[in-house]
Amino acid sequence: MKLHGVTRWILTADWAWIVIALFGAEFLRYGLTWDAGGLQPHQLLPFLLMTCGLWFLLSSRMQLDGFRGGWRLAAIVSQLSLAVCFLMAALLAGGYLARQYVSRLALGYFGVLLLAGFVLIRYGARVFLRARHRAGEVSRVVVVGTGHVARELVTKIEQHPEVLCKVVGFLCPPDTVDISLPRHQSAPPISVSSLGVVDILKANRVDELILALARPSLPEVLNLAGRCREQGINVSLIPQPYELYSSKPNFIDLDGLPVLRLQAASSSSLHWRAKRVVDLVLGVPAFLCALPILLPAAVALRWTRGRAFAWEDRCGQYGKPFPMLRLNLDRHDPNLSSFDRGLLQFSITELPQLWNVFRGDMSLVGPRPENSARVRHYSDWQQQRLSIKPGMAGLAQVYGLREQHSSEEKTRFDLQYLLHPSLLTDVSLLLQTLWTLAGRILHYPKINSTEGVSSKVMNELIFPTAGEVLHRAHRSQPSAD
Repeated sequence: MKLHGVTRWILTADWAWIVIALFGAEFLRYGLTWDAGGLQPHQLLPFLLMTCGLWFLLSSRMQLDGFRGGWRLAAIVSQLSLAVCFLMAALLAGGYLARQYVSRLALGYFGVLLLAGFVLIRYGARVFLRARHRAGEVSRVVVVGTGHVARELVTKIEQHPEVLCKVVGFLCPPDTVDISLPRHQSAPPISVSSLGVVDILKANRVDELILALARPSLPEVLNLAGRCREQGINVSLIPQPYELYSSKPNFIDLDGLPVLRLQAASSSSLHWRAKRVVDLVLGVPAFLCALPILLPAAVALRWTRGRAFAWEDRCGQYGKPFPMLRLNLDRHDPNLSSFDRGLLQFSITELPQLWNVFRGDMSLVGPRPENSARVRHYSDWQQQRLSIKPGMAGLAQVYGLREQHSSEEKTRFDLQYLLHPSLLTDVSLLLQTLWTLAGRILHYPKINSTEGVSSKVMNELIFPTAGEVLHRAHRSQPSAD
């Protein structure tokens, strides 16, 4: 799968917009005439070069193409807002050091224009790619394998239009056919020999085969991959065991021998100390802002339920138990009033956990803590989410996963956070959390309390390998954005 130069084209469009935004900001500040207080013509080129260079560094560091983790407006706006703020601060500092006066009002116009344009560029790229996808300008992909890895792969491909791929089927042995894959009842499975698989792939115009098997080195699979390459069908591989990819992979070519080095994800102690400082600096104003909401809710619960707060036993860093504070509401209580459901829906019940942040049991951002009953059933892979302090908000939560979802689903997102920890990511996730809560308020009470990540599995053909099953199904309609 290729990214089709999306990142490169978006960066080029960003640079072009920087030039347009600069002249737009000068016009908004000074009109059509060059004013002595603004940037003079001979100063434009150095300013533009500095801005483009800084934006290139920020784009590379923060991955600002807008498609990382699937296209989500909340993530794009929060990340671009942070990047533009850093850019404006750097330009102000550069102007001060170079003793060049830059109007702060013009710079403000420049920042607003940049943010609006960058968001529109990424939205335009998404519309363009979706149009190409609908027009059929995609690579037709068949996944070899079933199970959770294959299903997750299909969902990821659906979330990333920039790869311009369409999953048209699965190849699997008859004894491993996953019954959870959607099927058309009028099309029963059809057995086919392995020798005819490549002919079927060619007849259905398949462009790529992706191996998502637990044992991709089986002779039969390697033989199939070799014959596909001979027929011009690309072959990709999801390395196994998949769970090892909670480590940072680094590919090394050792005189023709491929070596995949898996490095443990780690951050310096300075990062975690700085994270603690950020928790305290942001936690105090967050607590002050929460008081006008929290106090009336606590008084109401004290009046109706006899107790405002409750302590719940949760597992923190390294599995160490700690008491987590929250409002005294049980989400499983069938007799909840509309007021109680509102407190749960808007996560007001979780605001008292700021006390746990001040105590050091939790952080503002991190994997959500779970009770010991769940933690006891963690696999070794899931245990890695306990390597850092739990948080009030996390990557899994901005994707819509809450307490009722499985630990495995949440672990996949939490480990993504662990692989790339940074303070910028933390602030971005906090902004996305506020965006999510604002969306719940706007759509309340239409929001379903069992919200989650939809599984948009595309499924037109299911092909088998040696002794396997061929079966047609209608493609499931993707959910609305």
